[in-house]
Amino acid sequence: MGWWQVNADTLARSRFVLSPLAETFASLKLLHAGAGTHPGETAWLRAHLPAYRARLADDPVTALLVRSGLGREWIADFLTPTPRDGETFAEGVARVRAADPAAARAHLRVSLAGPLPTALDRGDLPERAAALLEYVWQETVRPYWPRRRRVLEADVVARTAQVSRGGWAAALDALAPGRTRWLGENRLQVNAHEYPPREISGAELVFVPVTPQGGWVSWEERDRYAVIYPCSGVLAGVRDRVVPSSLGALLGPARAAVLVLLGSPMNTSQLTAVTGQGLGSVGRHLKVLREAGLVERRRAGRSVLYSRTAAGEVLVKAGEPSRHLPELASAHDDY
Repeated sequence: MGWWQVNADTLARSRFVLSPLAETFASLKLLHAGAGTHPGETAWLRAHLPAYRARLADDPVTALLVRSGLGREWIADFLTPTPRDGETFAEGVARVRAADPAAARAHLRVSLAGPLPTALDRGDLPERAAALLEYVWQETVRPYWPRRRRVLEADVVARTAQVSRGGWAAALDALAPGRTRWLGENRLQVNAHEYPPREISGAELVFVPVTPQGGWVSWEERDRYAVIYPCSGVLAGVRDRVVPSSLGALLGPARAAVLVLLGSPMNTSQLTAVTGQGLGSVGRHLKVLREAGLVERRRAGRSVLYSRTAAGEVLVKAGEPSRHLPELASAHDDY
């Protein structure tokens, strides 16, 4: 397994950030794989995969660049600059475009674990990579970005609440189960590959959620490190959540949907984003659920978070799932 040595001060200063570029690269990886992990991803691929494949068919050099850069165990580093807090997509992709061509070719040799194909022995690889990422952003991510951003914000709020409840060890274990794990003795497992450990104490460490179900790690020399992880399934695959038929009959489908989603703490804006219900409707549902003792609320920083009580948990699990939530618009080095 690959792990990083992280001292207490570094972990205490670490934070969660959002990155349009990371979301775009994760979407590129999903397009490259061509198969979704839940119906929301499948619908997104159905809408965008044909045009993506047609574009690569017209540009065999870029197609080869993608296949080479997305290695089985290692991603070419120049494709994944470490996310920066508050960075726009344009600012992030400019860093891809500015990569040194010789370094890009060296990174591809690592991701290929072998020699560079003759067709990629050229100086415009960073420009080609940046142009493809711009295409993926403009055509397949930007139309959904407002909702995706709210889904990612909801994930960050839930993770932050988890840190406050169970500490960093519990939160890190839950980022990507089976891949990220707090090993003790200041060691953070970041993937399942047998790579030498890295000492990152004193560096900037960020955790970056993306909606496609995949992840990777990146770093800039010894200064900045990032773990990019898939946001929790309750948020990424919200269309797939089911409401027990008995619960829907008791509370009504819309109110029951809110209760089902509150297995992870969320605020009213985030519930509005992932359910598609109006803010007023969500507020009324929360009021009724609180008065019935099924939901509780608490403050986390400037947010008021709602989550299920023990009684709410029992009620959600009482019936067999038999129906889907109301239709929602798609939100849409390797682990």
